[in-house]
Amino acid sequence: MATAQATSARPATAGARRGPLAALRDRPAAAKLLLLALVAVVVVPVVHGRWGGGIWPEALTADLSAPLGEVTDWIVSNRDSHPLFLYFFGHISNAVVLSVRGVYLVLLALGWAGVTVFAAAVAWRVAGIRLALTAGGSFLLCGLLGMWVPTMQTLALMVVAVLASVVLGLLLGLAAGLSDRVFRVLRPVLDTMQVLPAFAYLLPVVLVFGIGVPGAVLATVVYAAPPMARLTALGLRGADSGVMEAVSSLGATGRQRLLSARLPLARKELLLGLNQTIMMALSMAVIASVIGAGGLGDRVYQALSSVDVGAALAAGIPIVLLAVVLDRTTEAAGRRIGAEPTGPALLRGWRGWSLAAAVTAAVAVVGRAADGQVWPDDLTVAIAGPVNTAKDWMVDHLYTGVPVVGGTADLASHFTSGVLNPLRSGLTGLPWWSVLLIVAALAWTIGTWRTAATAVLAMAAIGVLGVWEPSMDTLSQVLAAVAVTLVIGFGVAVGAARSERLERLLRPVLDVFQTMPQFVYLIPVVALFGVGRAPAAAAAVVYALPAVIRITTQGLRGVDPAAMEGARSLGATPGQQLRQVQIPLARPSLLLAVNQAVVLVLAVVIIGGLVGSGALGYEVVLGLAQGDLATGLVAGAAIVCLGLMLDRVTQPTARRQRQES
Repeated sequence: MATAQATSARPATAGARRGPLAALRDRPAAAKLLLLALVAVVVVPVVHGRWGGGIWPEALTADLSAPLGEVTDWIVSNRDSHPLFLYFFGHISNAVVLSVRGVYLVLLALGWAGVTVFAAAVAWRVAGIRLALTAGGSFLLCGLLGMWVPTMQTLALMVVAVLASVVLGLLLGLAAGLSDRVFRVLRPVLDTMQVLPAFAYLLPVVLVFGIGVPGAVLATVVYAAPPMARLTALGLRGADSGVMEAVSSLGATGRQRLLSARLPLARKELLLGLNQTIMMALSMAVIASVIGAGGLGDRVYQALSSVDVGAALAAGIPIVLLAVVLDRTTEAAGRRIGAEPTGPALLRGWRGWSLAAAVTAAVAVVGRAADGQVWPDDLTVAIAGPVNTAKDWMVDHLYTGVPVVGGTADLASHFTSGVLNPLRSGLTGLPWWSVLLIVAALAWTIGTWRTAATAVLAMAAIGVLGVWEPSMDTLSQVLAAVAVTLVIGFGVAVGAARSERLERLLRPVLDVFQTMPQFVYLIPVVALFGVGRAPAAAAAVVYALPAVIRITTQGLRGVDPAAMEGARSLGATPGQQLRQVQIPLARPSLLLAVNQAVVLVLAVVIIGGLVGSGALGYEVVLGLAQGDLATGLVAGAAIVCLGLMLDRVTQPTARRQRQES
């Protein structure tokens, strides 16, 4: 009897002993944090005793200014005489200039009527009559605003840059899609290029090609090609294995398999890549106005320099219209892949395109005979004056003196003193090793040890580059702007997920804000909030909100209806349904929204260096203005590391998502 009792007691005792271990196995995040704490107990005293706390120690920094300065001096000294520049970069520059000039002359030859009809005809063939009217009306509005010539200049630059980006992206995507080794090599390169700020592309291009169109086009190509390469590789690697086996069994060669199976199966990804390339090229073409790209971006940049909201809006509206037309056209082309053809049989296929070309040619000939190459000046509407009058009224009545609130200037001041300054002081006041520990804890909790190692190495690289304090300043701005973005974005998204009417009302607003280039957001916030870190954060919030609202709304609406019906049948209130059903099931979408908010906010905070945000953005702008490769590239590399760290701590790995599901 006693033996039986002892025997029955042993499993209970053993189970009690295994209790903490079993609890840790059930909570892997707690186990990771416990292991990290044990490592910190051993390592931190040694590190603190050797290098101390506070900011990153000087002994662990590497001064790159001397070697990068030598590179800058060599480029400047040999740019006009070395064979590399004369016979390689020189030919590239000439080819770019001739291409852009050729496209611009074609647009002038078509005249404003021919270009408008051509845009409407292409939209009609791709997406139908409604988008054709939108495209035609958009180009007419560009002329009415007095921006026809700058619009054609931007469009010519866009055509050349997008074609070059698509060709380069296709070649890289084909290589990565067909070779695992190339894919592994290209993936970190494309990741780096995705988080590298647009300004960082300009400095090395300016040093090699100088100020003007060639540098602007090539910077745009480098910035816009990665989405095409990434999505091409994704489409080729995701081709249906059954179809590929069937094609191989028929004896098709590698080229035949590529042309007859892989590429057709990847058409949607290819068109999505084209869409993303066009949008990024337009955004970069505006930013490249800083180095003499001309066109609409130059008008926006001049308006930003003088805080002329009216002139900025007059140039910003055509940019938005171009973005909307190009975005809708490529998106509609992607939706029509595989769909049944619509419309009269006589207008399908090549017949419809022939009719569109004939009508465009006829209109262009008539317009040229009537001397209609450029939009007539007497048909323009000047909106700069009324807009500036309205802006002045808003500044007079909203900038200060508003009851209770105090005005936008007071809001900016309170946000800076109450949020940005304490956050910056807190981050710069933390011991450097504690920042690395926090990053490791966050990244390891949400991902794997490789994720944590990557994030920690990225932060350590910032310290080694010698820009720890400005990086903490930039990080404080990003964290503050992301917090505001998520609070507003999640709140609006919850309402949009519950109300279809609200979602329909928000859709056109989000479309406009999502297609507007980053540069344009700085104009109104500077007028309302002045210059400083708060306006840059406000512009970042407005820029990131559309993506957060869209992704969150889609995630909440995509929750399994059976789960929602089960919660309602149990008497759950709408708040309980949201907290206990929708948010847990939509967690991947919510984390993606957080990740996108971080990436988009970082991009605008860096551009905010033009309006006084300081920190790394100012370093990049300073390096560009002074041609200082060391300052610009070191700051750009720090931004890449910062973006890589933020990406790793906000996006769970695929393995982690599989474990949670």
